[in-house]
Amino acid sequence: MQDRTSLSKDGHTIETGGVQTSDEAELARMGYKQELKRNLSLLQNFGVSFSIISVITGVCSLFLFGLTTGGPAVMVWGWIVVTFFTMLVGLAMAEICSAHPTSGGPYFWAAMISSPQSAPFASWVTGWFNLLGQVAITTGVSFACANFISTAATIGTNFNPNSRKTIGIFAAILVIQGTINTFGVRILKYLNNISIWWHALGTTSLVIAVLSAAPKHQSGKFVFRTFIDGTGADGVGWSQRASPAYVAVIGILMAQYTMTGFDASAHMTEETRNAAISGSMGIVMSIAVSAILGWFLILGLLFSIQDYEKTISSPTGQPVTQIFLDTVGEKGAIVLMVIVIGAMFFCGTFAITSNSRMMYAFSRDGAIPGSKFFHKVDRRWHAPIRTVWLGCTLSFCLGLPSLGSSVAFNAATSITTIGLYISYGVPIALRVFYADRFVRGPFHLGKFSYPVAIVAVLWIGFISIVFCLPQVNPVNSKTFNYAPVAVGIVLAYSLGFWVISARKWFSGPVKQIEDVDIAEPVAISEKRESVEKESG
Repeated sequence: MQDRTSLSKDGHTIETGGVQTSDEAELARMGYKQELKRNLSLLQNFGVSFSIISVITGVCSLFLFGLTTGGPAVMVWGWIVVTFFTMLVGLAMAEICSAHPTSGGPYFWAAMISSPQSAPFASWVTGWFNLLGQVAITTGVSFACANFISTAATIGTNFNPNSRKTIGIFAAILVIQGTINTFGVRILKYLNNISIWWHALGTTSLVIAVLSAAPKHQSGKFVFRTFIDGTGADGVGWSQRASPAYVAVIGILMAQYTMTGFDASAHMTEETRNAAISGSMGIVMSIAVSAILGWFLILGLLFSIQDYEKTISSPTGQPVTQIFLDTVGEKGAIVLMVIVIGAMFFCGTFAITSNSRMMYAFSRDGAIPGSKFFHKVDRRWHAPIRTVWLGCTLSFCLGLPSLGSSVAFNAATSITTIGLYISYGVPIALRVFYADRFVRGPFHLGKFSYPVAIVAVLWIGFISIVFCLPQVNPVNSKTFNYAPVAVGIVLAYSLGFWVISARKWFSGPVKQIEDVDIAEPVAISEKRESVEKESG
C-alpha cells in the first residue's frame, strides 16, 4: 500500500495508508516518496558538509595562489572577511533548508519560494548552476588529490610526474570514489565519521608538527602585514597595472573556494533523521568549525615558512610540501602528505555523494537529458548509482583543461565558487523578494532573517563578478581565466534550452504524491503559524 500524507485544518499531519515518520511525512508534504535510506544523524549530516569544505584541501591546493596573490596579509585577514559573509550565506540557506528539507536543495527551494508563474524558470536556472558547481568541486578536489599524490611520490625517489601520469591518477581516484559511492553506501556513514576525525585531528596534528619542528619562525609582521603581488607573468603585477586593492580582492579566492560545498547538508536531508533541524544545523556547524580550523591551518603554515622564494618556487611544485620538507624532513613530510591526501580523498568521495544526490533529484524532476535513465535508485544499494557515475564522468571531462596549467586549475576553482554561490543566491534573493510567501521551518532567524538574506545576496553578487576577473597579468591564451566561459556556457545552455524547449514542458519539481498541494505555501504557512501559537 502506498503511504500518503496530508495536512489537517490545524496544521497537524494526517497519516493515511500506513505509518510514517515525521521526516517521511514532511517529504510527502513536498510531494515526494521516501526512496533513499534515512539513516544519517545530525553529526553525520554535518560531517558530509565538513568533509566537502575540507580546509586542508582548499588551503593546501590554493596555497601557492594565496602566497602570490596578496600574500600572507590577504590570506590571513581575507579568511576572516570571507568567513563572516559565508556564515551569513549559510544562515540564510539554513533557514530555507529547514522549511524545505529535500535532496533538491537550492533548485527546489527556488521553486517553492517564488511565484507559481516564475517557479519553473527559477528552479531550472538554479539547478543548472548548482549542477555546474557540484561537478566543478569534485573536479577541483580530486585533481588536487592527484597532484599531491604525484608530488608525494617524488619525495626520496626518482619519480618524475607529468601530465599523462597525473591524468591517470586523476582517473583512478574518480573510479575509486565512484566505486565507494556505488557499493559502499552502507559504510558511507562510517567513512563519514572517520573523515570528521581525520580532518579535525589531522589539521591539528599537521599544524603542531610544522610549528614545533620548524628551525625558525616567521615574524608576526610577515604573517599579518606582508602584502605580496606575484600576479605578473612578466613581472608587472595587477597592483601596478590596476591597484593593490584589485589583487587583494581576487586573492580571497583561496578562502571562498575553501568555504564552499556546505549545501551538501541540504542534499543529504532525505537520508537524515529530523531533517528540518539536522540539515540546517549541519550547514551552520560545518561553516563555523571549518572557519576556526582553516585559520589555524593558515597561520601554522605561514609561520613555518623558512624561505619565501624557495617555497613558492619549490621543485615539488607545491609550497605546502616544501614547508613540510623544510620543517620535518623527508620522512615527516611523507606522513603529513598522507594526512593531506587522505583529507582530499575523503572530500572528493563525499563531493560525489552530494553531487549524485543533486543530479538524482534534478533528474527526478525531468531536468537532465536522459532523466528517465538517471532517475533510478538501486533497490539493493539504496543509492542513485547512475548519477554517481554521471558525476564522475563530467568531473573528469571538466578537469582535462587543468592538466599542466595552474592558471586553468585556479579557473576551475573559480567555476566551483561561482556556480555554487549563484545557486545559493537565487533562492535567498527570492526569499527576500517573496517574503510573504516564505514558509519558515523550525530553524529560523526571526527578525534577522531579512537583513541577513539581503547581505548574503549582495556578497554573492560581488564574488560572482570578482572571480570572473583576470588573475594573471598580462592576459593571453596561457593566463586567461576561463571561468566566465564555463559560466557563460551554462547560462547560455540553460537560458537557450529554456526558450527553445524546456519552458514548454518543465514545470519545476514534480510531485510523486498528489495529496498535498505544495503550490499554496501561504495557506500552509498560516496553518504552521497557528500551531506555533498554540504551542506557546
